Amino acid sequence: MQRLDAHQHFWKYDPSRDSWITDDMAAIRRDFGPEDLQPLLRQHGFDGCVLVQSAEPELENAFLLKQAEQHAFIKGVVGWVDFFSETLEEQLAQYASSVKLKGFRYILQGTEDRALMLRPSFMQGIRKLLQHGFTYDILIFPDQLPYAAQLVAALPDQPFVIDHMAKPYIKAGKITEWKKDMKAVAKYANVSCKVSGMVTEADWQNWKPEDFAPYMDAAVEAFGTDRLMYGSDWPVCLVAATYGEALAIVQEYFSAFSKAEQDAVFGGNAARFYKLS
Repeated sequence: MQRLDAHQHFWKYDPSRDSWITDDMAAIRRDFGPEDLQPLLRQHGFDGCVLVQSAEPELENAFLLKQAEQHAFIKGVVGWVDFFSETLEEQLAQYASSVKLKGFRYILQGTEDRALMLRPSFMQGIRKLLQHGFTYDILIFPDQLPYAAQLVAALPDQPFVIDHMAKPYIKAGKITEWKKDMKAVAKYANVSCKVSGMVTEADWQNWKPEDFAPYMDAAVEAFGTDRLMYGSDWPVCLVAATYGEALAIVQEYFSAFSKAEQDAVFGGNAARFYKLS
């Protein structure tokens, strides 16, 4: 069984493009590339990873695919595409020839219209993914979970995965509403969930491993171990934890589960979802 990190990023830091990297995130205001990540994957026993977009210009896809072509440990890429574009169909047909491009993501978490994903034009764009076998990563905040449930219900054949457990309010200790909404979206079998990005939703300086257990409990309860996949969210996680520290939180939690369940969460589910060789 391959051991896979299902969510990480590379970028050439650009202050204007990467304005989401605020002053308190100075630790990640620099370039990050394969040469930074590969030793970490090797050190922690990972065979490969899934590289996910972090910027919106379509040039991002060329940059990410170039990294993937040059480095065998990058097993798949989740790119960006404008789902409102009139040329979307042609773009997807072109991308379908790229072996390592597995799916797409849109930065829904920052949209002014919190229900943008339910606009008919956006949903029509998502519908086009299926004919090319592309997945869709749902990047949202907890207030958008009810809309996500409607989206996945309307497109039952499209494979979806929720990034970062929909970014629960761990620092504030809020869980009730998020837990209810996660259960509601998990009712749909075409949705998986990434156990990733937790440390950045906690108190960066003062988090404790036990802060995360209730949220992982809720994710397991909602999705089971056959629809959860581990992701480091490196290098974003570095604002709050090292690669090893972020991994240890999830590894320790799942150490009580069977080997088959651990194999699924730490690689098997991601390989199946993204159709990774």
